Amino acid sequence: MTQDVSYGGYLRLPELLSCQAPQTGEHDEMLFIVLHQTMELWMKQIIHELGAAQREVRAGNLAPSYKHMARVSRIQAVMTQAWDILATMTPADYTNFRAALGASSGFQSAQFRVLEFTLGIKDAGHLKHQPLGSPERSMLEAALAAPSLYDDALLQLARAGFAIPREVLDRPRAEAYQANESVEAAWLEIYRDTAKHFQFYQLAEKLLDLDDAFLTWRHKHVLTVERVIGRKRGTGGTEGVGYLQTTLMRRAFPEIWSLRTKL
Repeated sequence: MTQDVSYGGYLRLPELLSCQAPQTGEHDEMLFIVLHQTMELWMKQIIHELGAAQREVRAGNLAPSYKHMARVSRIQAVMTQAWDILATMTPADYTNFRAALGASSGFQSAQFRVLEFTLGIKDAGHLKHQPLGSPERSMLEAALAAPSLYDDALLQLARAGFAIPREVLDRPRAEAYQANESVEAAWLEIYRDTAKHFQFYQLAEKLLDLDDAFLTWRHKHVLTVERVIGRKRGTGGTEGVGYLQTTLMRRAFPEIWSLRTKL
C-alpha cells in the first residue's frame, strides 16, 4: 500500500504550496510570506524537539536530551540566516505591500510564544493576542501553566542533591523565572568540577546553546527590521525596533550566564 505513496502526496505538497496567497501584485510579498511561513514550520519542529528533551530530562535521562537540544540549536542557526534573505528586500519594496498586512503582526505568533514559555521566558500578557477559546489560546495557556525546560533541569539538580531552594522549585509556573543566588551556586559547583558532574555540565552547555542561539536570532531580527522599516511603528501598532531591542536583555537561563563571571 505504501508503494502507491508519492513524494508530493507524502509531504502533502499541493496543500502546502497552495498556502502562499499574496494580497497584492508586488513581487516581494511572496518572499515575505514564504519566509514567515518557513519560520513557523521550523518553530513547530523546535517545539516538537523541546518537548522530547523535556520528557528525557524529567525522567532523569539527561544524555538523550542533548541530541534534541543540539538539533534545536542547528534549527535556530538556519532561522537566523534566513533574516539575510529578507534583508534583500528594501524599504521601498516593503512599503509597496505593507498595507496588505493590516493589523497582523509577529506578536500574534502563538508558536513563538509557546517557544518562549517552554524556555521559561513567560509573560501572560501575550495571551491577549489570541482570541478566547481559540486553539492558539489554549495552546498558549497550557505552555504558560506548564513547567519550563529550565524548571525541569533545576528539579533534576535538586534530586541529585544540589541545594535548590523550595521557593524556586515550587514557584508559580505561569510567572517569569527570576535569577536565584542558590541556583547560581549549584551551577558553579558543577562548573568547578566538570568531571564529577559531567552530565549536568553538558546539560548546562546545551541549555546555554539554546539561549545563545535564541538571542542571536533576536538580534538579527532587530537589525533586519531596522534595515527594512527603520524605527517606525510595526504593523498592528507594535513598537517596532524599540520594543525588539528590549528583548535582547532577556535570558532564559540567567545563572548559567552569570556564573561565568565568578569562575
